Amino acid sequence: MSRRLRRSGLRRSGLRRAAGAALAGLVLGLLGLFALPASPAAAHAFLVRTQPIQGSVVQDAPSQIVVTFSEPVQPVNDKIKILGPDGKQYQTGKSTVTGSALTIPVRSGTPKGTYVVEYRVISADGHPVGAGFTFSLGAQSANKANATADSSGSTDTFVAWSVSIADFLGFAGLILAVGPALVLMALWPKRLNRRAAVRLAYAGIGLVGLATLLDLYLEAPYTAGVGIFGIAGSDLTAVLDSRFGWAHLARLAVLAVGAVLLRPVLAGRGATWQRYALLVLGVAGLLTWGISGHPGTSTAPALTVIADAAHLGSMAVWIGGLVMLFAFLLRRANAKELGAILPVWSDWAMAAVLTLILAGTAQALVEIGSVDALLHTRYGVLVLTKIGLLLAVVAVAYFSRRLVRGTRPPAEDEPATAEAGTVRALRRTVLVEVIGAVIVIGVAAALVQTTPARTQVTANTSGTNGIFSTTMTSPLYQLQFDIEPAQAGNNDIHLYAYTPEGGALAVQEWKVTAALPSQGIEPIDAVLTKITESHDTGQITLPSAGQWTFSFTLRTTDIDEATVTTVVKVSQ
Repeated sequence: MSRRLRRSGLRRSGLRRAAGAALAGLVLGLLGLFALPASPAAAHAFLVRTQPIQGSVVQDAPSQIVVTFSEPVQPVNDKIKILGPDGKQYQTGKSTVTGSALTIPVRSGTPKGTYVVEYRVISADGHPVGAGFTFSLGAQSANKANATADSSGSTDTFVAWSVSIADFLGFAGLILAVGPALVLMALWPKRLNRRAAVRLAYAGIGLVGLATLLDLYLEAPYTAGVGIFGIAGSDLTAVLDSRFGWAHLARLAVLAVGAVLLRPVLAGRGATWQRYALLVLGVAGLLTWGISGHPGTSTAPALTVIADAAHLGSMAVWIGGLVMLFAFLLRRANAKELGAILPVWSDWAMAAVLTLILAGTAQALVEIGSVDALLHTRYGVLVLTKIGLLLAVVAVAYFSRRLVRGTRPPAEDEPATAEAGTVRALRRTVLVEVIGAVIVIGVAAALVQTTPARTQVTANTSGTNGIFSTTMTSPLYQLQFDIEPAQAGNNDIHLYAYTPEGGALAVQEWKVTAALPSQGIEPIDAVLTKITESHDTGQITLPSAGQWTFSFTLRTTDIDEATVTTVVKVSQ
């Protein structure tokens, strides 16, 4: 009989281990699925304009090429090339960046024909942006159809997948470090052995450390556009000397100090000052995720970095605590202990979920910006999916909370055993919460790899790459006109004047007006500032959306002037 009981107990133990392994596999699989890269390089920065104009034919050889982006960038100099019609390279010296404009010096002696400009830069959020464009000097080359950029703008597929895997390991480690640590410090019964739970917390710290080191290394081939072992020492140095590198080095320092302070605390004998120090370190560590990623480059970085830290922290508390409940407490704790633990945990979970929702809402408002962006971009659809899943998980959590309210410590004359039916039901709902929460975090991981909706909408605005850009002609000149962001409110404009043959044209006087006849808005004058004799820039305020008629009058001599017009679709 005793042998049969032992065998039965072993079988149950084996089934529990198998169920635990299956759950772990499901969690890892779901997170891994959503952590895969959504695109080769979902970056914030996008191309705004080029000078010379993409595809244009110029008569005077330019001394430099200027490529303007939507935000400040860093050049990858060995990936920036100007290829002439003879196949030779015509860039000289190092490319420089002033604000969001990349300047590529051109050496003298350029032959006539079609040129290919290739570039690769790093956007402010650490994602690489690379592509190319053509222009022609004098006339187009006979082989213009073959004049295309090479793979300078591409990201190695294995490197892109490895970056996503490292992100997944970081999220998983954060969950396994924060949740178990908090439960061990505040909710763990004294009579239960801590060893397995402490190992889980340290495994989480180890995963975060491993993911951080992988991030630092992988950022070099990711930004340089090479294979995983194709980097040079200078590539790693550039990563370490960037905002991305500083944030990750700070995270490693936080992990090192935190691991030392955590040891006595997890053992149940830590001092009060150690607990407060760990809290401060935890907040500092959470901030590094936002500083090194999209939140740090949003239109309101202070808000989004703090919201991102709150979002990650509440996620780690909620899911990490659920893992501890399912893996340990609901299996080992007795009814009296559960009666004391579960109400506290229920309050924690409720606070974490509310923080998750509020922080996520703050981030979404900044990164989405409009209903159109919410409904018609990949980022917006993922946010809606995440909200729907979160509401479903919250509904399950509400049911769990009702079960918890029915759990109470037994009276003195009652046996110290939990009601089996209630505990089994609670374990089922907790399991559903874990799986649902993992899917929610998986969607969040996909959002990390997706271009924010506000940026995507701007990039899709009428015209090229987020601005309205057009070239108008008259018998006296060609005029390139750029307006950004072509939305109601303040807009930046750029004017470039050329001779009918494509050479730079000196302009004595510029005048720009904009009118919206459909709404009775009379012409509004733009305020202009002279940059060179052939380039003016300025600002104009457009009070509402609509089809605006822009009029440009350029006087090239005391008696020669001409007016051209164009219609610009201005969005709200």
